[in-house]
Formats: sequence, C-alpha cells, structure tokens
Amino acid sequence: MFRTYLALVALGVIWGSNFIFMKWATDLISPTQTVFLRVFFGFVPLLLVAIKAKVITRQQLKHLPHFAIMSVLATTFYYYGFVAGTARLPTSIAGLLSGSIPIFTFICAFLFLRQDRPTWQMGAGVLLGFIGIAVSARPWEGVAGAELAGILWMLAGTFSLGVSFVYAQRFLSPLKIPPLALATWQTGFATLTLLVLTPFDGISAIANDQRALLGAILGLGILGTGGAFFIYYFVIEKLGPVRAAGATYIAPVVAVLIGAIVGEDITGTVILALCMILGGVVLIQTGKRNPPLAAHSKQQTTDASAQIK
Repeated sequence: MFRTYLALVALGVIWGSNFIFMKWATDLISPTQTVFLRVFFGFVPLLLVAIKAKVITRQQLKHLPHFAIMSVLATTFYYYGFVAGTARLPTSIAGLLSGSIPIFTFICAFLFLRQDRPTWQMGAGVLLGFIGIAVSARPWEGVAGAELAGILWMLAGTFSLGVSFVYAQRFLSPLKIPPLALATWQTGFATLTLLVLTPFDGISAIANDQRALLGAILGLGILGTGGAFFIYYFVIEKLGPVRAAGATYIAPVVAVLIGAIVGEDITGTVILALCMILGGVVLIQTGKRNPPLAAHSKQQTTDASAQIK
C-alpha cells in the first residue's frame, strides 16, 4: 500500500512539474511545436507497451471516429490550451488554474449528462472555484495582473478536458475497451493531427538548450504523458478512481512550489487563489449525493476511464 500512495504522490509531482517544462520549451519554440513533442514522445512508449500487452485489436477500428474526437478534446486542444496559457503566465498561476479541472468536469457532466443534481454544497464549490480563478487573474492590478489571454487559454484547455470526460462516458465507456488501448489510439491520432498542423520551421532551436530539450522529451513526453498514463491506471487499480483523483490536489501545489523555487513572485493573493480553487474542488467532491449501491459500482468504472489528465 505504501508503494501505491508513493505512486499517487509521484503522479501529482509529474503533473505539477509539467508547467515549468512547458515554460522552458515555449521560450524557444512555438506552443504547437511544444505540444507535438509532448504528444509524440508520450505516444511512442504507450504504443510499445500496448503492442506488448496485445490490447490493440482489429475490432477497435470501427470506433476510429470516437478515438479521433477524443484525441482533439483530451489531447491536442487540451494540451495546446495549457501550453499556450503557460507561455503567457507564470508557471505558478498556470499550475493553480489546472486545479480547476474537476470544477469544469462537474459543470460539463451536469450540463450534458444530467447525472448529478447539484447540492447547495456543490454550488458553493463551483462559486468558490470561480472566485479563485478571478483572484488568480488579479484584474484590479490592470496590466500588472495575469495576462487575460493566458487565463482564457488555460480555461479553454480545462473545459475541453471536461467535455472529453462527458464524451468518454457516453460513447466509450460502454465499449469496454482497455484504458491502455484508448490512450494509445488517442495519442496516436493526436500525433498524426499535429504532424499535419505543426509548422516545423525553427523547432530545432530547442536543441540549443539541453534543459528545455530534456524537459520537453522526458518531462512532458515520456513521463508527463506516457508515464503518467501508466501510473494513473496503476493507482486506479489499487485505490479506485475517487482516491486516485487525489493527485489532482497535489499538482497545483507542486506547480506553485516550483514557481517559487525558480524565482517567481508567490504572493498572498496566489496562495489565496490556490486555496479557493482547491477548496471549491473539495466542496464539489464531498457534496455529491450518495448514489444507490448498484449505481455506485457502475459509476466507479465510468470514473476510472474519465479522470485522465
């Protein structure tokens, strides 16, 4: 059990450290090029493991449209939103905004699935989370506050991921396809899409900075994408999806700490915004009505496939 919780902490650290790697990469190359490197070097290890595990089958080909849509919602656009946002914001602000993912997931599930009737506590959680987002932008500071475009890109990424959870629950969960196969198809389609859309002029500039190059390939790709999938599914198997989601709480804290280490100005306002967003997530997670016992088992299976960061 100790090893499982160690893996949970490691997952939160991986997710939280992604923002500094994005920042280093986008100082040298474009956000689109950064996303391509992340997805490609995340897809390669996933493909190798999927082939070895023999989870890719010919029967899955009939579901290619679903895989393609998920590749946009949960990989290409989601990653681009985070990279474009991080390029315009301090890593600490970008990281704490990533903590709003469960808030947008809840909103999308309520709007499109109507599965969770909100309680007053859940409503308070959504409100508190959005206040935290507003505080992180510091609009009262004018041009000295966080760049609005960066905030909007981060929120676009979190919303896209929230929509992907709804899509996965409605169209993919009933198919009972192994999560490793889904992840491989998803990142594979995203790699092909980015091969077409990415302008590669100037991408070699990242090779001039070994720190940024290793951060993009190892930090964002192999560990941040491929490795994160492996660890997350291991933790879900051992702890279940609810406790595995605890990594979501760790990542923003790690991002803020890394921001402080690299010299970013971590003010009381940043800490307050972080507490508000995480507090909103806690209120939402603990405010759900208890489902009937039979439905609870089905929901746990659904959540396992939906909570991929």
